[in-house]
Amino acid sequence: MTDDLMTIRQMCDAFDVTARTLRFYEAKELLSPIREGQKRLFTKRDRARLKLILRGKRFGFALEEIRQLLDMYDMGDQQQTQLVRSTEAARRHLEGLKQKRDELDDAISDLTEQIGWAEKTIASFDEDS
Repeated sequence: MTDDLMTIRQMCDAFDVTARTLRFYEAKELLSPIREGQKRLFTKRDRARLKLILRGKRFGFALEEIRQLLDMYDMGDQQQTQLVRSTEAARRHLEGLKQKRDELDDAISDLTEQIGWAEKTIASFDEDS
């Protein structure tokens, strides 16, 4: 085996994913390892795609959206279409993440106020005793 190929176990170790995850991504046509019987051998391309898949998931992209963006790599336009579409999608996801952050900040503020009120109320019970 050359340094260019990795087994499923090596991929799992390198990317901290399970073999089931890799098989799932293969079934979803996100990865296409070389098959030798039951053995799967992952190329540098597979490793690069997996890195992008995991990053996309972390950013909230759906797997189908990730697959479509990855498939634009081979369009023959020096990845211009892929970069434009990826940037557009990234901007949408960034706005969604910022909105979620604002909602979380509001919830944290409200909960902090409620805890403060409850602690003051509990303290007043202790004073009355």
